[in-house]
Amino acid sequence: MAAWLAARPGVEVICRDRAPFFAEGATVGAPQAVQVADRWHLWHNVSEAAERAVAQHRRCLRALVTAAPDTDPEPAPEKDSSGSPWPTGHRFADRTRARHADVHALLEAGHSRRSVQRQLGMTWRTVKQLAEAKAPEELFTGQWQNRPSVLDDYKPYLDDRWNEGCTNAWKLWEEIVPLGYKGSYQRVRAYLHKKRTSPRPVVARPPSPRTVAGWILRRPETLPEPEQLLLKTVRTHCPEIDALTRHVRAFAVMLTERQGERLPDWLVAVRQDDLPSLHTLAAGIDRDRDAVIAGLTLPWSSGAVEGHVNRIKMIKRQMYGRAGFNLLRKRVLLAS
Repeated sequence: MAAWLAARPGVEVICRDRAPFFAEGATVGAPQAVQVADRWHLWHNVSEAAERAVAQHRRCLRALVTAAPDTDPEPAPEKDSSGSPWPTGHRFADRTRARHADVHALLEAGHSRRSVQRQLGMTWRTVKQLAEAKAPEELFTGQWQNRPSVLDDYKPYLDDRWNEGCTNAWKLWEEIVPLGYKGSYQRVRAYLHKKRTSPRPVVARPPSPRTVAGWILRRPETLPEPEQLLLKTVRTHCPEIDALTRHVRAFAVMLTERQGERLPDWLVAVRQDDLPSLHTLAAGIDRDRDAVIAGLTLPWSSGAVEGHVNRIKMIKRQMYGRAGFNLLRKRVLLAS
């Protein structure tokens, strides 16, 4: 690129994207030329930074989901035919029920407790406890109920990650181990299996970070009223997204109204808020500040070229793997 420019000393303006090698080639090959950062690429950079910033605060997007009716967060236990409050499928509870039924069946048939003990291979004390209990649930008091688990302190974290869409038990186990979890992977897997197989109320999903970023990036006057209200709700619940919206819209005004002289103040304002994605963008702009200011001030832009490139790529992908360069060339020329 530098050699090509050096052979053409009459070049006065170079409109380019912000890749470092383009800046270096333009500086070496045409030091006399004014370098202009293309506005399409500038807005594309802002769009990517905005989406990353919203993704970092995706929890704030839950404010957009209408609260579901107040229900018990734990799944309702299966009702046993005996009217028992204990769910079936619990191996200790089911075993106790079965033994209780066996003991009482033999006693009702006229067998003595000693006979029941011999036939069922139980200790005298076990037979006595089962025989004196009118219902097996009497034996459950204090057993397996509300016992603390090493996983209890980490269930809120697992619930949050589950609601974010992460349902891989091994990955979640790896995430909570550095947080201090000392239990086994099997315990995490069992907890998530219970969540996976339990009926849950159907609730609306919050919008994706890309959708919310789209609301921020669009002209406010073109945003439909429902989306304006949703964006206002998010901004109310999340100061970072509110600050992001202000900065993105301020940059849009600079870009559309050619107010490049305001860029230094914009960079200072961005660095005062806790928005790492915009800080990264600001650092990149600082390294290419003169070209960016020129792009926000001068009329030059390669947006039309980008449009033609996009059109050619679309034609190429339509015939991917089924034609050669000659057909591609003909289609591009005929579509012009």
